[in-house]
Amino acid sequence: MENDTPNKIKISKEIIATLPIETFPGKIVVIDNERDADNALLQLNNERIIGFDTETRPTFKKGKSNHVALIQLSTHDTCYLFRINRIGFTPAIKNLLENESLLKVGISLKDDFCMLSRLNGGQFIPKNFIELQKFVKKYNIEDQSLQKIYGIVIGKKISKGQRLSNWEADHLTENQQLYAATDAWSCIKIYEVLKSGKFKS
Repeated sequence: MENDTPNKIKISKEIIATLPIETFPGKIVVIDNERDADNALLQLNNERIIGFDTETRPTFKKGKSNHVALIQLSTHDTCYLFRINRIGFTPAIKNLLENESLLKVGISLKDDFCMLSRLNGGQFIPKNFIELQKFVKKYNIEDQSLQKIYGIVIGKKISKGQRLSNWEADHLTENQQLYAATDAWSCIKIYEVLKSGKFKS
């Protein structure tokens, strides 16, 4: 890790490359129909905290963008991958993201919220979210990417190799599933380590 000024913590790509790789160790459930989505959401609404992330099929044409294809919602031991390109941004998913009693942790949330709002005609008001990019500043962490924050706080590396893969494919590969689950789950892990007081800057 680097400390360019007395209070600011950063980590270089070179150091990240030397760290052991971390992947989600729990159960991954792919959701591609509304009935399974409703059952999963019943479980998630009983949680105290969940990790949140989304994936969108990349586009390589200037000015063109795709809709959110996947929403990842993770507990400590189970990550649900909601295939939004199949089931849509259902009212039940929207209600969970607007649930004030459920704490949700994610990163770069502004872009995710804008894209989800587009799917719902602008009628989407996310509630009780922790934005890690803002939260880590309290701990003098200057880096803003999930991989770098995870490297600083946890001392391990999250692979980003699947980021530009096709999230609208007929079947998500095991590597895609693991990548997506790890991103959402790691948000909880960062938040809880920082809140616990175990992280020493």
